[in-house]
Amino acid sequence: MKALVIDDSRTMRRIVSSTLKDLGYETVEAGDGQQALDALEVGDEFQLACIDWNMPVMDGLTFVTKVRENRAWRGITLMMVTTESEHGQIVRALAAGAHEYLIKPFTPDALRDKLELLGLLPVEENA
Repeated sequence: MKALVIDDSRTMRRIVSSTLKDLGYETVEAGDGQQALDALEVGDEFQLACIDWNMPVMDGLTFVTKVRENRAWRGITLMMVTTESEHGQIVRALAAGAHEYLIKPFTPDALRDKLELLGLLPVEENA
């Protein structure tokens, strides 16, 4: 399975990527929503995108909206991974098309639990 990790913090990208790799994912990292859209436009197929909200160039909510506007990308599961914890923000992200919402800081187990809830743990993990 392949995941796109989108965050303007290199450290946070490494943390999320490392956790996903431990669960069996192959990861690609992007520093903002536009870089992530560029990765999608080259034709890479992702099952999951973990998206920060606050980023320069293109924020996470705009990225979610743009992905949902493109039929070719409708199969990608979108999970916000952000410090934005206000109920209104969570509702906006889910209304825009995000499937799940994980608030930073988080534990590897919390990320794993969200993936399990979404049915996105690689087969070896479910065994």
